Amino acid sequence: MQPFVLNRHDRMVFPSNFVPELDLSAIDSLDHLDSVIRRDFETKTPTGTDILRRVESGHYTSRYELLRDISLNMFWTGRYALTMYEKRPTRWRDVPRNRRDVFLPILTPWEDGDRKVAAVQQAYEALPATWDAAVEDKIFAILFDVFGHRKHHAAELSAVKPTVAEILADPRNLTFRLNGYDPDFPTFDFDDIIDCAEEAPELEALHRWAMVLHNQYPWDRSQAELVEVGRLHDDDYVVAFHPRDQEVRQFLRRLETGRSSAPSSPAPEATQPIRPYPAVNVRTHFSVMPRIEALAVVHGDTVCTNDDLIRNAAYNWSPMAADEIRDKTGIDQRRYTSSSLEEIALRAAQGAMAHSGRGPQDIGAVIVCTCTSTRMIPSVATWISGQLGIQQTHASFDIVAACAGLPYGLSDATRILQEVERPVLLICVEKFSDKIGNVRPSRMIFGDGAAAMVIGVAPPGAAPDIEYLQTYASGPVNEVNSILWPNPAFDNNITVYGPDVKSLAGRYLIQMIDELTALPDPDGVAASLLNSIDLIVPHQANKTMVVQLATQAGLSIERLYFNIDQVGNTSSASIPLAIHDAVRDGVITEPVRVFAPGFGAGAVAGYAVIRVDPAVVAPADPSLQPRVTAGVETPQRSAQSSDDVRLAFG
Repeated sequence: MQPFVLNRHDRMVFPSNFVPELDLSAIDSLDHLDSVIRRDFETKTPTGTDILRRVESGHYTSRYELLRDISLNMFWTGRYALTMYEKRPTRWRDVPRNRRDVFLPILTPWEDGDRKVAAVQQAYEALPATWDAAVEDKIFAILFDVFGHRKHHAAELSAVKPTVAEILADPRNLTFRLNGYDPDFPTFDFDDIIDCAEEAPELEALHRWAMVLHNQYPWDRSQAELVEVGRLHDDDYVVAFHPRDQEVRQFLRRLETGRSSAPSSPAPEATQPIRPYPAVNVRTHFSVMPRIEALAVVHGDTVCTNDDLIRNAAYNWSPMAADEIRDKTGIDQRRYTSSSLEEIALRAAQGAMAHSGRGPQDIGAVIVCTCTSTRMIPSVATWISGQLGIQQTHASFDIVAACAGLPYGLSDATRILQEVERPVLLICVEKFSDKIGNVRPSRMIFGDGAAAMVIGVAPPGAAPDIEYLQTYASGPVNEVNSILWPNPAFDNNITVYGPDVKSLAGRYLIQMIDELTALPDPDGVAASLLNSIDLIVPHQANKTMVVQLATQAGLSIERLYFNIDQVGNTSSASIPLAIHDAVRDGVITEPVRVFAPGFGAGAVAGYAVIRVDPAVVAPADPSLQPRVTAGVETPQRSAQSSDDVRLAFG
């Protein structure tokens, strides 16, 4: 887990974005490692020659552009040392000659290094400051002390360094020699890096990068040179590479043995079912009618704005401004929680039970919908059952249905209601903030949150609050695997493959609209079920994408409600959180019929057509107002007319 922290300036920081780490347990071959390194360090990185050409062609228009390229080049130069090794300056006489876990790098002199260094220095001095000249000068001083004393070529570096015995096999091999070493050479400690704060978000990220790169060379760089190993003397200092942890040692041993995972067999082409799955008409399909007794939510307690993301830009991100994130996703901020997933789920459950007036003795089943829980035994649902003081339920279990969690959960709750004829507690909860690492699309999109509903038994003869239910799953394998967690290809962080997500969402949304168009209005007034819908509250996936798909499916955007701009994508919790916020914002002021479609990871989807009475929605706990990080203005949303609120997100 890679959580966020708040520094002493009360700003949000993601350590994994500036301290490169690889989950080597998920990498089983040198080729696999090479592909990961190329993706994270090489694809967007200019070589020294590229930088020289850009300088000579007048490519750079500001100091920031040049500083960023220097930083990326230095991350690439140190790509293996940063992710796998600890560098230890050691007297040559004290370096073990026969150990398998002590290495010396074989280096090649940097071609035209002096020319490249001189060109960078002259270009920087000639370029205008971008935001803050003093801060940019400080960052340049840190970076140039590393870049300006670079001695070796970077393209030919190997992930697996030679052992001391291997490098000595050819005395002409070149390695580092330090003509003096001070063990007290100043470096930045972790708190220095975390607490870095600059007015310009881009410079704050760049300053952290510079400090990390400085720490990679904890010696006087002017005293470093390349020398043949055969010419080393006992009192010379060399830079010995040691595996940074046990995981690296195990990875290197796996490479020695040649063991790797067997490739998975390709999936066959997906085929259509022999007949469609009809939507479930709750009134005709079941005898016990469901009544929504309460809805309570817990939003994340800490706001993460788009500016916060820019302040934490990772070395493997393309440049992007805060406005561009909003344009791509429709998100201005997302909400993260400092609590555990279980804790926010429990608080939502307690809120829903309190609002419904139900006690632990009343609950017949507990269902938890989540795709981000790390708890297996006991399940989150059974853990919550115990925390609520429930002696026994008919069933307590978790469902992994990702972004379709609400329709899946309501479907199971309605079925169980037939057996137990007593309230079912349904909880949708996600915590993404500690499962993202430095994956940019995931960091832009996902948030944390929880919602709980008490689904009780409607009075005899009363209409159900849950009117229609539908669930789907599967599809082409690329859609099934469109969102992955854990994903070995990305250090086991959650990853989103946008085009495939858009494909499955479009496919399912069209199918849903076709079904609702063919179904009758339960009240017999409108021409179809679709025409009887008062408000559409879709899964808050990516507003820009959903608006495009909804338009293509023939839906009027004025009928859709979004809160994703303020809370991000909370997967299974997104629809109930949005329903709560629609009541809070005055969009829902009287009982309305809501169409709630969900679609996403695993190529799952589904919808529920439900009646929402604002009276069942518990007001947010005023003691749980979000913490806003320093230097950030959070847009305040007031109660407006329905059209004003819906259109405000456009």
